[in-house]
Amino acid sequence: MAHLDTVFDLLRSERRRHVLYYLNERDGEVPVEDVVEALTDQEADGPPSTGEFEEVEVSLTHVHLPKAAEAEFIEYDREERVVNVSGTPPGYDAIVTIAEVIDAADDVD
Repeated sequence: MAHLDTVFDLLRSERRRHVLYYLNERDGEVPVEDVVEALTDQEADGPPSTGEFEEVEVSLTHVHLPKAAEAEFIEYDREERVVNVSGTPPGYDAIVTIAEVIDAADDVD
């Protein structure tokens, strides 16, 4: 059950949820810049500004990726600026997928 608590703790933050959704669609190491760009594009009302990009980058590199890396199945290499999800616990993919579907439905309402 500790794995389930970990997954739900990671999903508690909206920005971190969106990071997990993005990473769940990728295999292997993902450059932090790719994650930042994807989230900035998603969160911006139009073309993202440099300030919006920098705010997302700071938030991810100083808060959300280190928090996610506390889970034993998420690796964040600060020096190499890559993040990798591997060896996820049973049910992880299903839980993240369900959360993404619920988030998408909330966006429509």
